[in-house]
Amino acid sequence: MKNIDSFTHVRGESLFVDDLILRQDALIGLCFDSPKAHGKIKSVDYSKAETLEGVVRIFTYKDILGENQIGGIIPDEPLWAENEVHFWGQPIAFIVAETEAIAKKAKALISIELEELPVITTAKEAKEKGSFINAPRSFELGDTTNAFLACDYVFEGETFSNGQEHLYLETQGCYAIPQENGTIKLISSTQGPTIVQKTAAKVLGIPMHKIEVDVIRLGGGFGGKEDQATPWAVMTAVAVQHLNRPVKYILNRHDDMRMTGKRHPYTSFYKIGLTKDLKIKAFEAEFLQNSGAAADLSPAIAERTLFHATNSYFIPNVSTTVFSCKTNLPPNTAFRGFGGPQGMFVIESAIADAADKIGLNKRHIQEANLLAENDEFSYGQIATQVEAEKTWFSAKEKFDLARLEQEATAFNKENKRHKKGISLMPVTFGISFTNTQMNHARALIHIYQDGSVGVSTGAVEMGQSVNTKMLQVAQSVLGISPAKIKLETTNTTRVANTSPSAASSTADLNGKAVEMACNSLLERLIKVAAKTLSVEEKTISFQEDFVFVDGEKSSLAWEDVINQAMIHRVALSENAHYATPKIHFDKTKEKGHPFAYHVYGTAITAVTVDCLRGTYEIDAVKIVHDFGKSMNLGIDLGQVEGALAQGIGWMTMEEIAYGEDGRLLSNALSTYKVPDIFSAPKTVETIPLETEGNDMAIQKSKAVGEPPLMYGIGAYFAIQQAVKAFNPNYKLKFHSPFTPEKVLMGLYEPLS
Repeated sequence: MKNIDSFTHVRGESLFVDDLILRQDALIGLCFDSPKAHGKIKSVDYSKAETLEGVVRIFTYKDILGENQIGGIIPDEPLWAENEVHFWGQPIAFIVAETEAIAKKAKALISIELEELPVITTAKEAKEKGSFINAPRSFELGDTTNAFLACDYVFEGETFSNGQEHLYLETQGCYAIPQENGTIKLISSTQGPTIVQKTAAKVLGIPMHKIEVDVIRLGGGFGGKEDQATPWAVMTAVAVQHLNRPVKYILNRHDDMRMTGKRHPYTSFYKIGLTKDLKIKAFEAEFLQNSGAAADLSPAIAERTLFHATNSYFIPNVSTTVFSCKTNLPPNTAFRGFGGPQGMFVIESAIADAADKIGLNKRHIQEANLLAENDEFSYGQIATQVEAEKTWFSAKEKFDLARLEQEATAFNKENKRHKKGISLMPVTFGISFTNTQMNHARALIHIYQDGSVGVSTGAVEMGQSVNTKMLQVAQSVLGISPAKIKLETTNTTRVANTSPSAASSTADLNGKAVEMACNSLLERLIKVAAKTLSVEEKTISFQEDFVFVDGEKSSLAWEDVINQAMIHRVALSENAHYATPKIHFDKTKEKGHPFAYHVYGTAITAVTVDCLRGTYEIDAVKIVHDFGKSMNLGIDLGQVEGALAQGIGWMTMEEIAYGEDGRLLSNALSTYKVPDIFSAPKTVETIPLETEGNDMAIQKSKAVGEPPLMYGIGAYFAIQQAVKAFNPNYKLKFHSPFTPEKVLMGLYEPLS
């Protein structure tokens, strides 16, 4: 089945927040934000802006009737700054005007006086100064101290992985509309409708049932709209509460880039110990997470880093610690992979360092330590249905790795200006929210009198085609054609208390709820059909819009059964709730079984480096990926390719830059480079792993949103191998992204 939105997408007919027709009395909002990264607010003069014709009102923290607090995990983030500002771009006030042009003019008329305070921009500096979001977290397995003593090789090093701009096509925004009796409807571009609802109610000082959040679809999210869609929606809600008029606020691209958080940069330190047979016996890592000025989702992301600190390898002795460091940058937030990529980059760097110093190909160490059945993760979960070795050896065999390496070696001997590099990147990624209580979902199904079906879930469609998969689930259970089913918008009045669409869990959680609801409806309809045809219930099935009896098509159509159900007053609506079984995690012990299952895969990346310019091309990425039993291979392959490109961008070109004063320097697409058609791999080949799938996945079709991003890490090490082929004196560094500038410096690095 194709993406059900593809037709309207390519015709430009799909609706997003900015496409909605506004009420005639609608107003436009614009945020006034801090022009410095850290300081005490001495005074703000709004007088000139307030008297500008067309300005309706300027809101500050003084206008909040509830609590001036939008922090989720930790209540440390005001909606509007009160006495201090802690990052460049922190919201201070909200201008509401008749037009956007007037609001912009008013913003320029506001003057602010700040007493500047010291600015921290790096995690290292934050740790040195004792500036943290919360207490550090540690995972332990075995005894690393004694294990290192028994190792033949011990290596230590430092890594850095930079942040990454989400750069969703649709910027942040919300359209708020007053309803009857003090109720407000928020049409928001958010991955977390309930988060917006709950936070708005808290700030406005009203019950949650007075806030209705509706999400049509997002023009991309990648985690950037999980928590960070909230402030803009709440600002419009506050304005509506006071003015009783609709208010719309859509951030422009520059404001979105400047005011929102990114993927967390990490500075990390590792120590790895191996025996002569290349078994990794001990691994220690300290992760310094640059959280920004407030917690946002940083504690949860830090936890995910620990969960994936050993990637696809079994290491019997592990000690990992993460510090969430408080700096004067915008609060960093969720991004596809949610801390997992940062953890995996460190273990892959440690292995590369060890291999280089021992004098062998990195893949020999990787292969010697791949996860096997019943191995234990550092967080206590026992690995089952493990596919790490199967994907690795399948990739080597199906893509003829030996030939690829021979061709690269021959090429490098014959060419001076260009050098090739090849790397392997295994991936093991756990599927579930690591906060156990978030692993549940609901679905509401209506069958209408004419036989058409409406499906409501808590899943937010943001380009990952979750609506298509929900339709597939309903269609396959009910046995009717897809044209009879409509996916409704995601709305908090229809499906309440939802978890955000994140953690690669959306299709599993919501799909299982849809499946349960449809099965309940099916049981009732089977009774109706059996009675109508005077046959036993066990003989009945629904297929192709008809009732089948003992596998034979009857004359009783789907619509006829629905008509009979109406006559007999059978309920044709069903609400179902699904909670993932088995999972649990005890944070007091840092042990448990947090994941429903793991997704596995291996990518072979081949690159060619231009050793005169420092530029490079990704020749091919060849992947064996564990889809389980994919319910929609076309969509899943698209997710792999999109995630791969995003991962390559993070590792090779997307360089976030802040000045020492905390100002974003990479603040436009002229100063922040993302992958385009010329920087994408020339070839991407993905082979689904032959597997039976996992019962915890919807229809045994495993989650596919986040895991493939980590394949992009392989590009870093393939480029590094090519640099080393040109310059044997190059000393391996693990500082991503590996931009052409860094490559060029490495190519001509002298012997130290």
